[in-house]
Amino acid sequence: MSNSTLTSSSSRAGSPRVGIVSLGCPKALVDSERILTRLRAEGYEISATYDGADAVIVNTCGFLDSAKAESLEAIGEALAENGKVIVTGCMGADEKSIREVHPGVLSVTGPHQYEAVVEAVHAVVPPQANPFVDLVPPEGIKLTPRHYSYLKISEGCNHSCSFCIIPSLRGRLVSRPVNKVLAEAERLVNAGVKELLVVSQDTGAYGVDLGYESYDWRGRPVKTRMTEMAEALGDLGVWVRMHYVYPYPHVDELIPLMAQGKILPYLDIPFQHASTPVLRAMKRPASQDKVLERIKRWRDICPDLTIRSTFIVGFPGETEEDFETLLDFLDEAQLDRVGCFKYEAVDGAPANALANPVDEDDKEERYHRLMELQRQISEERMAAKVGKVMDVLIDDVDDEGAVGRSPADAPEIDGNVYLNGETELKVGDIVRVEIDHADEYDLWASKVTE
Repeated sequence: MSNSTLTSSSSRAGSPRVGIVSLGCPKALVDSERILTRLRAEGYEISATYDGADAVIVNTCGFLDSAKAESLEAIGEALAENGKVIVTGCMGADEKSIREVHPGVLSVTGPHQYEAVVEAVHAVVPPQANPFVDLVPPEGIKLTPRHYSYLKISEGCNHSCSFCIIPSLRGRLVSRPVNKVLAEAERLVNAGVKELLVVSQDTGAYGVDLGYESYDWRGRPVKTRMTEMAEALGDLGVWVRMHYVYPYPHVDELIPLMAQGKILPYLDIPFQHASTPVLRAMKRPASQDKVLERIKRWRDICPDLTIRSTFIVGFPGETEEDFETLLDFLDEAQLDRVGCFKYEAVDGAPANALANPVDEDDKEERYHRLMELQRQISEERMAAKVGKVMDVLIDDVDDEGAVGRSPADAPEIDGNVYLNGETELKVGDIVRVEIDHADEYDLWASKVTE
C-alpha cells in the first residue's frame, strides 16, 4: 500500500494498527520513519494493508503538479480502501486544495509536523500502550532495507531558486546539531546498516544557521559543518554517500576525503543547466567554465569519483542556443549519472512569471536529445569499468544470483551490479568483484576468489 517497503511487526490482540503511504523524496521517507517510530513506541502496530489498518497516513509530495496529482490519487485510493485518512507532507501545506478534492480526510498537516500527525492518529484510534511489550529498536522504525538508511541532517532551504517552492513548503534551513546526527548514524550502524545516505534539501549549507557550532563527539569537538560531519561519519566504518550538495566552494573539501576512502567517491550536485542566461533566470550559480575546471580538478584528486547531477530543459526563455550550450557542457563534463526534467510550472514559483515559455513539443524534443547524449556518455564510461575490481553491496539475492550496487550507484536512482549464480550471498554483504560486462547503466561481475 506504500511506495516504500513496509514491514509488519508482530501483532498482539487489540493493538491499534496504522498504515502509511509514503510519497516523494528520501527526505519525506525519513519523515515517515520518524512518525512510525513514535507511533510504534506508543504501542501501535504497522499495517501493510488497507483493510488491516484502523487509519492510514498519506505522506504527500507537493513540488510539481504531477506529484500533487499522484498525492491526490493516493489519498483517494486510501479513502476508498480504508476511509480513515490522515494527510501530511509537502502538499499538506495547501490544505484547501486537498479538501476541495477529498473533503473526507480527517486531518491535514504540512511537512515535518510529527506531533500533529501523532495527535491526529490518537483522535482516530487511541493508543493502548503496554510498556512490557512495546519495544522499539534503538534505530527506530525503518522503511528502507536493513542494510542501508537515509540520514537527514537538516530541514528547509535558504535559496530562492525561481523554479522552486521548497522554502515555502518546508521553511528556511534548520540544521540538526552534529552530535545528534552522529549519534543517530552510530545507532544505525550498530543495528546493521552498511550504507548511510546523507540527505537534506541543501547538504552543503549544513550548519550555517548554527554558526557551524562545535559539539562534543567521542571526546573531541566536531563542527556542525558538512566537511567535519562527513569526516566523522567516515570513522564509523560504513559506506557514506553524499546527496543534494549545492556547488558551494567548500564542496572541494570533500574530494580528499573521497580519495582517502573516508566517504564514497560519489557526489550528487544538481547543476540544473549550463547556459549563463538560463542559470541567472533560475537564480542559480552561473559559471560554466569554473564548473568544468572544478570537475577536472576533482577527478585529478580522486579518479574514481562518480558525479550525479540533474538538469531542467525547457525553462522559460531557454533558446536553442542555450540548450546547445547545455549539450556542449555535458559532452565536456562527461558526468556519470544524469537525470533530466522537462520544466513544469509550479504554483507559487517566481519562474511562472518569466517571459517566453518554451513550447511543450520543444521541451519533449530537447529532453530526448539530452538523454540520448547522456546514454552515449554513460555507455562509454560504464565500458571503461570492464576488468576493474571493486566492492559491491548486495541488495537482493534469489535463485538466479545476487544484485548489488557499486560505490557509483545510489539505491533506486542509479544502476545495479549483477552477479549471476551467486546464490549463497546475503543481503548486506560487501563483496569484492571483477567487472565482466557493461551496458549503458548496469554492470555484470564475478566474485573475486581470495
